[in-house]
Amino acid sequence: QLHVVESGGDLVQPGASLRLSCVVSGFTLDYIVITWFRQAPGKEREGISCISSNDRVKNYAESVRGRFIISRDDATNTVYLQMNSLKPEDTAVYYCATRANTCHSSVSEYPYWGQGTQVTVSS
Repeated sequence: QLHVVESGGDLVQPGASLRLSCVVSGFTLDYIVITWFRQAPGKEREGISCISSNDRVKNYAESVRGRFIISRDDATNTVYLQMNSLKPEDTAVYYCATRANTCHSSVSEYPYWGQGTQVTVSS
């Protein structure tokens, strides 16, 4: 059974950096994509970055492009989200989700989710 676990969330000041990790077990990363979503209080869950199975596709939402970097380590079945120049509006619960084949922006297209990790950006 496929299992997804996020970690790395923390309370940081504006301008700081943070790296989130997503470990997938029970399945190889070879044939799946990983997408990071986030959900701020009172807002809908939004996709912010996706990486394809062959590492050729890396998508970013406009709100994080240029600040966040997604990467994967297939040897450890881990996907990372390096978050730089964090802003208060980045405060949210960050989720990792996976599906087969291609990146997709819709929450409903992802059958496997982690429990989420809290990121708070505040001075």
